[in-house]
Amino acid sequence: MKGALAEAKTGMFDRVAMLFEVIDMLPEDMSDEEVAGLLAFLPPDASKSLGAMLIPRVRKGSMAFMEMLAVWLDQAKHAKEQGKKAILVPFCFPPELIHCFDNAFPVTSEVLSTLGVVALEGQGERYYDMALGLGLPDHICSSNSIEVGSMLGSNDFRPQAIVSAAAGSCDINSKTHEFVARYHDIPLFMLEKPVDDTERGIAQYYRNYRTLVRDLEEFFGEEVTEEKIRPVVEKHNRCCELYMELWELHKASPHPVPNLFALYTYGCRFSMWGTDSGVEMMQVLVDESKKRLKSGEYPAEREVARCLLTYTSFYFDLAGMFNWMEESGYSYLGDGLNLMFPQPIDPSSRDTMLDGMAEEARNMPMTRQMGSGNMAMGWSADAVFSVKELKADCAIYPGHHACKQTWSAASILREELMKRTGVPLLILQGDSWLKRTTPIGVIQEQISEFVNNVVIPKQSGRKKVRRRAPKAESED
Repeated sequence: MKGALAEAKTGMFDRVAMLFEVIDMLPEDMSDEEVAGLLAFLPPDASKSLGAMLIPRVRKGSMAFMEMLAVWLDQAKHAKEQGKKAILVPFCFPPELIHCFDNAFPVTSEVLSTLGVVALEGQGERYYDMALGLGLPDHICSSNSIEVGSMLGSNDFRPQAIVSAAAGSCDINSKTHEFVARYHDIPLFMLEKPVDDTERGIAQYYRNYRTLVRDLEEFFGEEVTEEKIRPVVEKHNRCCELYMELWELHKASPHPVPNLFALYTYGCRFSMWGTDSGVEMMQVLVDESKKRLKSGEYPAEREVARCLLTYTSFYFDLAGMFNWMEESGYSYLGDGLNLMFPQPIDPSSRDTMLDGMAEEARNMPMTRQMGSGNMAMGWSADAVFSVKELKADCAIYPGHHACKQTWSAASILREELMKRTGVPLLILQGDSWLKRTTPIGVIQEQISEFVNNVVIPKQSGRKKVRRRAPKAESED
């Protein structure tokens, strides 16, 4: 009984970290037999997810991604004993600034939640229920509440401070992180973005960012000098170059970039961008995609539809979402979290580098779209640009149940896409991190119906002919 209770109280961070310690020991070039042996050893949920990641066409990219995450988790786990402070950050805060400090390490809450959903038996639902049991409402975002539930309801990793950078773009993120900070009595540092994208608003954001830098320097007892920033900026710039290579590869048809690489790209952006591990992982994604382009590999008989997802995807079934779409001929050109548009940073001085980091933060997904002066039009502008650039012939809005602000603008997004590109938008309902809301089979059925009944007829130019009603005979 005591053992079961202790296991139930084990935090999600520790469970994920232990699993990735095992994964990190695996050989890079695993055979199909070795993969089968590993999957037989794992619990069903973990086996299903890792099985999706270790199919032959994505295996090398998946191993590089998992190796990067193993480094990230290991450094976070041992930060305190190495004299570093682990800082909880949201997905919309670029981790490069924290990587510049000798005495700090970034831990991204949404990445932890996603790893829990993907890699653990029970898919994080235990910790979501813990959050609800503590009194948090069931309409809050599961990507926040899964990790928050673990931090508050189990013997979990505890950060030394929190950076909150989602105010105005993701209020639920901001409030749950504030709740954790107050509950554990740890410092909370705010980076607020004005809803003003004019020069005046941008200048204010840059000032807010510099204030955050000074506050963190004081907290860490360490000045972030030009010499500390430049190596991170140089690696950031290399990650940006590789991201743009992937962007260009997305334009080819059939689509040579495996669907799962979209998830891996922003998994890196939110955790190890600007580090050696991040550069190495992104390089593997580019190299593998180039090989597929050269050989003409595509898992379906033909590319049926080029799909751009305009918001967060569904992560509770990687095989049923990413791989199923690819094997059905539905190319996944990226989703809303890929719309980060990273830019190289001028490394000539401390000021240029900090301004470049501030601009990167201002243009992170959701901060850029949902935190803009006009949420609907900011979101629509990025979706329209991406549809045209990547030659998408359909768009999908995976409506996440907690993101009420995006639901209020989804109809405007649909109208703008049709008006400016002629591309139809499918609106789905579900939860990106919980399978309870909408089963993957229902999502698959809705996507297939949309492609077969809307996208394909539109591609072929067929139009439904409305039959005229027969004329009534005149009465003499």
